[in-house]
Amino acid sequence: LANSGFLSLCAHGRVSGLAVEAGAALSHVTAVCEGQTLRKGTRCLGVAGDHLCGHLRRLLRAGPAEPAALQALTARALTQLKERYCYVSLDYEGDLQEEGSRHAARFQTPDGRWITLGRERFCCPEPLFRPELLQHSCPGLHQLAGHSLRALPAHLRSRVLGNIVLAGGSSLFPGFPERMCLELNSLFRGAGVHIEMLANPGRGTAAWAGGSMAASLTSFQHTWMTKGDYQEHGAQYVHTKF
Repeated sequence: LANSGFLSLCAHGRVSGLAVEAGAALSHVTAVCEGQTLRKGTRCLGVAGDHLCGHLRRLLRAGPAEPAALQALTARALTQLKERYCYVSLDYEGDLQEEGSRHAARFQTPDGRWITLGRERFCCPEPLFRPELLQHSCPGLHQLAGHSLRALPAHLRSRVLGNIVLAGGSSLFPGFPERMCLELNSLFRGAGVHIEMLANPGRGTAAWAGGSMAASLTSFQHTWMTKGDYQEHGAQYVHTKF
């Protein structure tokens, strides 16, 4: 067993750093030093991909789309719509002020109907940065990352700052890495640091790739529960081992 944030770092060739994960059910920020997760630097956000799908459906219902077209929009088609056409705005308030949309997109539902997306494209992922849009009172993912960094001792923070990795399917929105950089550098303005992100194209499955890499290293064999352990102690041994 291993922390998914640590595994995401492994996929980027790191054993120390800050993993910012935006997945399907939850989003996490995890600070790791030499393979050990730091509780002071761990945060959780209850907004992720599944919540964004529901948010997108509500946005479409409030728009001009025909009700029949929305009824034909299955959960799978809605996820495809989100993944193909939605993006993170680098200037959310400014884009909202624009009359109409300069980047409209059309999507065909499984029954052949068409749905046109305008501002829904960038409004859908915005709750990752503004959870209040979904009636959540917690800070946004960038703020949680800032809180995590500030909670670390100075000597650890300097090591983590150069190794901030993005992971999870909900981090794949176009504009997500750039927005995270903008927001974090704004939070640390005047602190004498410049923050950049590591955002590999395969980051949607980074935890799985990192798990494969970590499992192949002898230095991590102490984190295994072996077949012999299971046969000797039973399934409950997992609670003792980990």
